Amino acid sequence: QVRVDESGGGLVQSGGSLRLSCRGSGLTFSAYGVDWFHQPLGKNRNEREFVAGISRSGADTYYVDSVRGRFTISRDNAESTVYLQMNNLKPEDTGFYYCAASVIDLYGRGSQTQYNFWGQGTQVHVSP
Repeated sequence: QVRVDESGGGLVQSGGSLRLSCRGSGLTFSAYGVDWFHQPLGKNRNEREFVAGISRSGADTYYVDSVRGRFTISRDNAESTVYLQMNNLKPEDTGFYYCAASVIDLYGRGSQTQYNFWGQGTQVHVSP
């Protein structure tokens, strides 16, 4: 069974840090580009916002302007895991974070249906 599972969410104060993980199983993880999406509280899945993406090899990364310089995406294909290091967190970063895997490097372009696999999400809450 193919799965991608997020972990690492939690409660943190403004200015704090969290590291999210997205681990794949049942698939050749290195064959998939992986993107992270943010779904603010009260928004539905169609309103998920692209945050960061990493290519299949890990050589290329892309960030939305609001997180560039604060978040870092990386991957360890030997561990079938993509990480999202989140520093200097702000209250507006609160919400659910989802990782999504695709056989091409999408970087948030196109529709959500173009992704082959989605995780169930992990919740982040940043207090003021």
